[in-house]
Amino acid sequence: MTFQVIPAIDFKDGKVVNLVQGKLDASTVYSDDPVRMADRWVEEGAERLHLVDLDGAFEGEPVNRAAIEAIARNHPSLTIQLGGGIRSAEIIEAYLTAGVSQLIIGTKAVEEPEFVGEMCKRFPGHIMVGLDALHGMVATRGWVEVTDISVKSLAMLFEADGIESIVYTDIGKDGMMGGVSLHSIRDLADSVSVPIIASGGVTDMRDIEALLETGKKVSGGIVGVITGRALYEGTLDLREAIALARSWE
Repeated sequence: MTFQVIPAIDFKDGKVVNLVQGKLDASTVYSDDPVRMADRWVEEGAERLHLVDLDGAFEGEPVNRAAIEAIARNHPSLTIQLGGGIRSAEIIEAYLTAGVSQLIIGTKAVEEPEFVGEMCKRFPGHIMVGLDALHGMVATRGWVEVTDISVKSLAMLFEADGIESIVYTDIGKDGMMGGVSLHSIRDLADSVSVPIIASGGVTDMRDIEALLETGKKVSGGIVGVITGRALYEGTLDLREAIALARSWE
Protein backbone atom coordinates (compact mmCIF):
# COMPACT_ATOMS: atom_id res chain seq x y z
CA MET A 1 0.00 0.00 0.00
CA THR A 2 1.46 3.36 -1.00
CA PHE A 3 1.06 6.36 1.30
CA GLN A 4 -2.40 7.85 0.92
CA VAL A 5 -3.86 11.17 2.00
CA ILE A 6 -7.35 10.24 3.14
CA PRO A 7 -10.14 12.82 3.51
CA ALA A 8 -12.42 12.29 6.48
CA ILE A 9 -16.18 12.65 6.38
CA ASP A 10 -17.69 12.55 9.85
CA PHE A 11 -21.47 12.12 9.94
CA LYS A 12 -23.66 13.61 12.65
CA ASP A 13 -27.38 14.20 12.27
CA GLY A 14 -27.03 13.72 8.52
CA LYS A 15 -24.42 16.48 8.22
CA VAL A 16 -20.64 16.62 7.73
CA VAL A 17 -19.05 17.79 10.97
CA ASN A 18 -15.72 17.96 12.73
CA LEU A 19 -15.28 17.56 16.45
CA VAL A 20 -12.51 19.02 18.57
CA GLN A 21 -10.93 16.23 20.63
CA GLY A 22 -14.03 14.12 20.03
CA LYS A 23 -16.34 16.44 21.97
CA LEU A 24 -19.90 16.63 20.66
CA ASP A 25 -20.36 20.10 22.13
CA ALA A 26 -17.32 21.35 20.19
CA SER A 27 -18.39 20.54 16.65
CA THR A 28 -18.35 22.50 13.41
CA VAL A 29 -20.80 21.75 10.60
CA TYR A 30 -19.17 21.91 7.17
CA SER A 31 -21.94 20.59 4.92
CA ASP A 32 -25.45 19.24 5.02
CA ASP A 33 -24.73 16.97 2.04
CA PRO A 34 -22.15 14.26 2.87
CA VAL A 35 -22.70 12.50 -0.46
CA ARG A 36 -21.77 15.63 -2.40
CA MET A 37 -18.78 16.14 -0.11
CA ALA A 38 -17.55 12.67 -1.02
CA ASP A 39 -17.95 13.57 -4.70
CA ARG A 40 -15.77 16.64 -4.14
CA TRP A 41 -12.90 14.72 -2.57
CA VAL A 42 -12.99 12.08 -5.29
CA GLU A 43 -12.94 14.82 -7.93
CA GLU A 44 -9.83 16.22 -6.24
CA GLY A 45 -8.03 12.89 -6.47
CA ALA A 46 -8.89 10.94 -3.32
CA GLU A 47 -8.58 7.19 -3.78
CA ARG A 48 -9.71 6.36 -0.25
CA LEU A 49 -12.20 7.98 2.12
CA HIS A 50 -12.46 7.68 5.87
CA LEU A 51 -16.12 7.73 6.92
CA VAL A 52 -17.20 7.92 10.55
CA ASP A 53 -20.76 7.50 11.71
CA LEU A 54 -20.47 9.59 14.88
CA ASP A 55 -24.10 8.96 15.76
CA GLY A 56 -23.38 5.27 15.33
CA ALA A 57 -20.37 5.46 17.62
CA PHE A 58 -22.52 6.86 20.41
CA GLU A 59 -25.62 4.76 19.69
CA GLY A 60 -23.70 1.52 19.13
CA GLU A 61 -25.35 0.80 15.79
CA PRO A 62 -25.43 2.37 12.30
CA VAL A 63 -27.38 5.63 12.03
CA ASN A 64 -26.21 7.28 8.80
CA ARG A 65 -26.37 4.14 6.71
CA ALA A 66 -28.29 5.55 3.74
CA ALA A 67 -25.73 8.27 3.00
CA ILE A 68 -22.80 5.91 3.49
CA GLU A 69 -24.30 3.37 1.10
CA ALA A 70 -25.02 6.13 -1.42
CA ILE A 71 -21.34 7.15 -1.41
CA ALA A 72 -20.27 3.55 -1.97
CA ARG A 73 -22.81 3.16 -4.77
CA ASN A 74 -21.69 6.38 -6.50
CA HIS A 75 -18.00 5.43 -6.38
CA PRO A 76 -17.62 1.68 -6.84
CA SER A 77 -13.85 1.86 -7.41
CA LEU A 78 -13.23 4.00 -4.32
CA THR A 79 -11.71 2.44 -1.20
CA ILE A 80 -13.99 3.28 1.70
CA GLN A 81 -13.05 2.63 5.31
CA LEU A 82 -15.87 3.06 7.80
CA GLY A 83 -16.03 3.33 11.55
CA GLY A 84 -18.68 4.14 14.12
CA GLY A 85 -21.06 1.57 15.55
CA ILE A 86 -19.38 -1.43 13.89
CA ARG A 87 -20.21 -3.98 16.56
CA SER A 88 -21.66 -7.08 14.89
CA ALA A 89 -20.96 -9.49 12.03
CA GLU A 90 -24.34 -8.58 10.53
CA ILE A 91 -23.42 -4.89 10.31
CA ILE A 92 -20.04 -5.73 8.74
CA GLU A 93 -21.60 -8.04 6.18
CA ALA A 94 -24.28 -5.51 5.25
CA TYR A 95 -21.74 -2.74 4.65
CA LEU A 96 -19.40 -5.00 2.67
CA THR A 97 -22.33 -6.01 0.51
CA ALA A 98 -23.14 -2.32 0.00
CA GLY A 99 -19.63 -1.62 -1.29
CA VAL A 100 -17.70 -0.48 1.78
CA SER A 101 -14.13 -1.83 1.58
CA GLN A 102 -12.94 -1.95 5.19
CA LEU A 103 -14.72 -1.79 8.50
CA ILE A 104 -13.03 -0.22 11.49
CA ILE A 105 -13.71 -1.87 14.82
CA GLY A 106 -13.12 0.47 17.75
CA THR A 107 -15.02 0.16 21.02
CA LYS A 108 -15.91 -3.48 20.43
CA ALA A 109 -12.24 -4.29 19.84
CA VAL A 110 -11.35 -2.99 23.28
CA GLU A 111 -14.30 -4.46 25.15
CA GLU A 112 -14.32 -7.83 23.34
CA PRO A 113 -10.87 -8.39 21.78
CA GLU A 114 -11.80 -11.89 20.60
CA PHE A 115 -14.42 -10.33 18.30
CA VAL A 116 -11.62 -8.92 16.12
CA GLY A 117 -10.08 -12.33 15.54
CA GLU A 118 -13.45 -13.83 14.72
CA MET A 119 -14.23 -11.10 12.19
CA CYS A 120 -10.78 -11.35 10.58
CA LYS A 121 -11.41 -15.05 9.96
CA ARG A 122 -14.90 -14.43 8.62
CA PHE A 123 -14.05 -11.36 6.52
CA PRO A 124 -10.31 -11.62 5.73
CA GLY A 125 -8.73 -8.44 4.39
CA HIS A 126 -11.67 -6.26 5.37
CA ILE A 127 -11.14 -5.64 9.08
CA MET A 128 -9.28 -2.69 10.53
CA VAL A 129 -8.95 -1.66 14.15
CA GLY A 130 -9.30 1.91 15.35
CA LEU A 131 -7.11 2.71 18.32
CA ASP A 132 -7.94 6.10 19.77
CA ALA A 133 -5.55 7.24 22.45
CA LEU A 134 -5.17 9.87 25.11
CA HIS A 135 -1.68 9.93 26.65
CA GLY A 136 -1.05 6.47 25.23
CA MET A 137 -4.16 4.91 26.74
CA VAL A 138 -7.06 3.64 24.64
CA ALA A 139 -10.37 5.53 24.68
CA THR A 140 -13.74 4.04 23.73
CA ARG A 141 -17.40 4.88 23.16
CA GLY A 142 -16.88 7.96 21.07
CA TRP A 143 -13.84 8.87 23.20
CA VAL A 144 -16.02 9.37 26.27
CA GLU A 145 -14.27 6.67 28.30
CA VAL A 146 -10.48 6.39 28.69
CA THR A 147 -9.28 2.92 29.70
CA ASP A 148 -6.10 1.77 31.46
CA ILE A 149 -5.08 -0.28 28.39
CA SER A 150 -2.09 0.89 26.38
CA VAL A 151 -2.33 1.34 22.62
CA LYS A 152 0.79 -0.71 21.99
CA SER A 153 -0.41 -3.74 23.96
CA LEU A 154 -3.68 -3.86 22.00
CA ALA A 155 -1.92 -3.30 18.70
CA MET A 156 0.36 -6.26 19.30
CA LEU A 157 -2.64 -8.40 20.26
CA PHE A 158 -4.56 -7.59 17.08
CA GLU A 159 -1.51 -7.96 14.88
CA ALA A 160 -1.72 -11.71 15.40
CA ASP A 161 -5.38 -11.71 14.35
CA GLY A 162 -4.57 -10.61 10.80
CA ILE A 163 -6.12 -7.15 10.77
CA GLU A 164 -5.71 -5.16 7.55
CA SER A 165 -4.37 -2.05 9.28
CA ILE A 166 -4.64 0.19 12.35
CA VAL A 167 -6.14 3.66 12.38
CA TYR A 168 -4.30 5.45 15.16
CA THR A 169 -5.82 8.68 16.47
CA ASP A 170 -4.27 10.93 19.07
CA ILE A 171 -7.36 12.42 20.68
CA GLY A 172 -5.36 15.27 22.18
CA LYS A 173 -4.44 16.36 18.66
CA ASP A 174 -7.70 15.62 16.86
CA GLY A 175 -9.43 18.63 15.39
CA MET A 176 -6.86 20.95 16.93
CA MET A 177 -4.77 21.55 13.79
CA GLY A 178 -1.68 21.70 15.97
CA GLY A 179 0.49 19.19 14.15
CA VAL A 180 0.56 15.40 14.18
CA SER A 181 1.88 13.34 17.08
CA LEU A 182 5.00 12.06 15.32
CA HIS A 183 6.60 10.50 18.39
CA SER A 184 3.62 8.32 19.31
CA ILE A 185 2.96 7.37 15.68
CA ARG A 186 6.58 6.35 15.21
CA ASP A 187 6.57 4.45 18.51
CA LEU A 188 3.52 2.45 17.45
CA ALA A 189 4.85 1.76 13.96
CA ASP A 190 8.08 0.45 15.48
CA SER A 191 6.12 -1.89 17.75
CA VAL A 192 4.06 -3.76 15.12
CA SER A 193 4.32 -4.76 11.48
CA VAL A 194 0.67 -3.95 10.77
CA PRO A 195 0.26 -0.90 8.49
CA ILE A 196 -0.53 2.28 10.42
CA ILE A 197 -2.85 5.06 9.23
CA ALA A 198 -2.30 8.19 11.29
CA SER A 199 -5.07 10.56 12.32
CA GLY A 200 -5.32 13.74 14.34
CA GLY A 201 -3.63 17.13 14.19
CA VAL A 202 -2.92 17.53 10.48
CA THR A 203 -2.62 21.22 9.65
CA ASP A 204 -0.74 21.70 6.40
CA MET A 205 1.80 20.24 3.96
CA ARG A 206 4.50 20.21 6.62
CA ASP A 207 2.60 17.51 8.49
CA ILE A 208 2.29 15.36 5.38
CA GLU A 209 6.01 15.71 4.70
CA ALA A 210 6.87 14.93 8.33
CA LEU A 211 4.83 11.74 8.22
CA LEU A 212 6.43 10.69 4.94
CA GLU A 213 9.86 11.29 6.46
CA THR A 214 8.95 9.41 9.65
CA GLY A 215 7.65 6.49 7.61
CA LYS A 216 11.13 5.98 6.20
CA LYS A 217 12.59 5.51 9.67
CA VAL A 218 10.27 2.93 11.19
CA SER A 219 10.30 -0.85 10.99
CA GLY A 220 6.53 -0.99 10.45
CA GLY A 221 4.66 0.93 7.81
CA ILE A 222 2.95 4.31 8.01
CA VAL A 223 0.76 3.98 4.95
CA GLY A 224 -1.56 6.95 5.18
CA VAL A 225 -2.94 9.92 7.03
CA ILE A 226 -6.53 10.94 7.65
CA THR A 227 -7.29 14.63 7.47
CA GLY A 228 -10.53 16.47 8.10
CA ARG A 229 -10.52 19.98 9.52
CA ALA A 230 -7.39 21.06 7.58
CA LEU A 231 -9.16 20.28 4.31
CA TYR A 232 -12.41 21.90 5.34
CA GLU A 233 -10.68 25.02 6.68
CA GLY A 234 -8.48 25.26 3.59
CA THR A 235 -5.06 25.04 5.26
CA LEU A 236 -4.30 21.85 3.32
CA ASP A 237 -4.91 21.38 -0.39
CA LEU A 238 -5.84 17.79 -1.18
CA ARG A 239 -4.45 17.78 -4.72
CA GLU A 240 -1.10 19.13 -3.52
CA ALA A 241 -0.94 16.68 -0.61
CA ILE A 242 -1.66 13.71 -2.89
CA ALA A 243 0.97 14.90 -5.36
CA LEU A 244 3.54 15.17 -2.58
CA ALA A 245 2.79 11.66 -1.33
CA ARG A 246 3.12 10.23 -4.83
CA SER A 247 6.42 12.00 -5.37
CA TRP A 248 7.86 10.00 -2.44
CA GLU A 249 6.98 6.62 -3.94
